[in-house]
Amino acid sequence: MPLTRRQVLQMMAAGGAAMLVPFERAMSAFAAPSTPQFAVALKKLKVLAKTSSDSTTDYYDIVMRPASVTIMPGKTTEVWTYNGSYPGPTIKAKSNRRVVVRHTNGLGVPTTVHTHGANVPPDSDGHPTDLIAPGAAKTYTYPNTQVASTLWYHDHAAHSTSRNVYMGLAGAYQISDRVEAALNLPTGAYDITCIIQDRSFNADGSLAFVDSHNSVLGDTILVNGRPWPRLAVAGRKYRLRFVNGSNTREYELRLDSGASLTQIASDGGLLSAPFVTPSIRLSPGERVEVVIDFAAYAAGTRIVLQNLKGVSTDGTDSIMRFDVGSPEADLSSLPSSLRTIARLTSTPTVTRNFTLSLNTSTGLWVINGQSFDPNRVDVQPKINVPEKWVVTNTSGMAHPFHIHLAMFQLLQRAGTPPSAGERDWKDTVRVDPGTSVEFVTKFTNYTGRYVYHCHNLAHEDHDMMAQMNVLA
Repeated sequence: MPLTRRQVLQMMAAGGAAMLVPFERAMSAFAAPSTPQFAVALKKLKVLAKTSSDSTTDYYDIVMRPASVTIMPGKTTEVWTYNGSYPGPTIKAKSNRRVVVRHTNGLGVPTTVHTHGANVPPDSDGHPTDLIAPGAAKTYTYPNTQVASTLWYHDHAAHSTSRNVYMGLAGAYQISDRVEAALNLPTGAYDITCIIQDRSFNADGSLAFVDSHNSVLGDTILVNGRPWPRLAVAGRKYRLRFVNGSNTREYELRLDSGASLTQIASDGGLLSAPFVTPSIRLSPGERVEVVIDFAAYAAGTRIVLQNLKGVSTDGTDSIMRFDVGSPEADLSSLPSSLRTIARLTSTPTVTRNFTLSLNTSTGLWVINGQSFDPNRVDVQPKINVPEKWVVTNTSGMAHPFHIHLAMFQLLQRAGTPPSAGERDWKDTVRVDPGTSVEFVTKFTNYTGRYVYHCHNLAHEDHDMMAQMNVLA
């Protein structure tokens, strides 16, 4: 008799979570096709065309369907897509203007769609049990009553998110506003979104997904669906929006030229001021925006965007390369102040404590000792009431902790104040092993059922997620 999923998890847990990583790396050894780094050009993400518009709303239609694409040279890979694009097409929205998206499920599995970072009513949040059956459709409404920011949309089906996202169900969602437009930051061809993911491939080019409860680590770094791509840039400023769309892998971005990165935004939009830093850590689900001025380099210079969290033996220590061309006229600017950000109170009347751990008897990742149960509500915050959340990680793995509906402001990380790159609006925060983070948040505009969870998708599926009911 074959083992059940729970029996397999119990066997793995008995051996300890740390034993699973070598197993997964051994599995990835079967991934045969490879490509030289920086051999292909970065693919610019498609922008989704509107189906129609009226005075208040832009309407879109998306069909989730399989498609055959070329990722590794000479091989064809079947992926799951939004409208045939891998990654999915970018939705460009405006602050305070509604977007309505009709998603039709043309796949053979149930799906749901969560726009990560969006402040939306519960029936449009993509709750893990609010599924679209194969052949069915669902309409999602996004009021966009929030500031300019780089969000992303992806599948969120309970216990299947890791596989569905790995197969391709992810895309960018960008909100713009007048404050951002007035800053004269790089725009158009000089404003580029980069969705970073890691994948492994079988010898025939198919995706080598492993349904692990611990981590899903690929040996090939993809940016916008291309392995270790190169990007030809002019000698001028560029705005680069990086999305960590990986299932498990954390990145630490650094330029091999030794130049610092100038961060201008995090998950929830623009920082109060640019933050100059040698490197930036990016956990699954997190976004960061930087401005790089390539005018500082001579034409012909090649600059590698490194990953300090990767290893050289499989190439995961590199992400992409910038090939600098001739100087170009540059009318953009980088102001010393970006946006006025109101601070939430650091002494809210409500404090909640959450412990992230592994239940070694079941092999499931849990929050406050409990696995996900859609019939159980764990917390009931009240709308417009600031709360302090203290999240403690007692396990041996880092957890990118994500809450739905609201952004938050980090108060401390492991007892120290956050860096300027993490101090402003965020929706996902890395909680390192043996440490805690504290943040203050406030749920606004909508009441109802939402979730919070680890954004290591293997952990989310197995079963580090809980439910809250926001009350009036």
